[in-house]
Amino acid sequence: MKPAPFAYAKPRTLKEAIALLGKHKDNAKLLAGGQSLIATLNMRLSAPTLLIDLNGLKGLDRIARKGAKVEIGALARHVDVERSDVIAQYAPLIARAMPHIGHPAIRNRGTFGGSIAFADPAAELPACLLALDGEIEITGPKGKRTVKAETFFKGLFETAIGPRDVLTAIRVPAAAKDNRYGFSELSRRHGDYAIVGLAASARTTSKGLADVRLAFFGVDATPLRARKAETALTGGTIDDKRLNAAVAALDLDPSDDVQATAAVKKHLAGVLLKRVARQLLETRT
Repeated sequence: MKPAPFAYAKPRTLKEAIALLGKHKDNAKLLAGGQSLIATLNMRLSAPTLLIDLNGLKGLDRIARKGAKVEIGALARHVDVERSDVIAQYAPLIARAMPHIGHPAIRNRGTFGGSIAFADPAAELPACLLALDGEIEITGPKGKRTVKAETFFKGLFETAIGPRDVLTAIRVPAAAKDNRYGFSELSRRHGDYAIVGLAASARTTSKGLADVRLAFFGVDATPLRARKAETALTGGTIDDKRLNAAVAALDLDPSDDVQATAAVKKHLAGVLLKRVARQLLETRT
């Protein structure tokens, strides 16, 4: 299929892009990498009258450490995040997740901010932000505001981004020596959206793991923290008994979908929990 007819604009400033959104409201769509949008246009699941191309905006593709945080510009390509020394050193959870996103052709064009804004519940990066207690910078007519990942993802493909807003940056805490990370997913083929996935972070202490954050994806309308399982993994030795207790405590209620039944998803979530919990015990190099 071909998309419905639409007009095209390529603003040179963020202010101009926001003004176009205000003028055209729900009839406008933002184009960054286009790896999700173009497909929905071609299938006529989306039919805007105006496509606003953000790729003329300068400075939104930077990747840098800024104090205690790592900042990733919304227009940073997946491939640049994947190859970034800053990400490898200070955001290793994101580095682990990047090779799982689609295929090289998709990562060459797709953008970090686009994945967060699209908010597919089976995507890797939203779960990583939740596991890292990250934040999202949004710019609108009244200026910039910051939204925590905990409250950014509202529902199925629904976020805190308003109709006149542009997602401009993502920030996560820079990794410290006592931070540990884990990531794993199960999919039918490498590059497919996950049937179930898990991104996790924690701190190591003399008493065991602390500040455990387990963010599952592919099991609900948004990435979801398994808080009871987090508590089960906190403190003490991580042995088979504790791992089994954490699996038993998994507070997930997935639904059947075209990939798997709810029971299969719940079982796979337990498999990933054990796998990722062991990753959290690894010493950083």
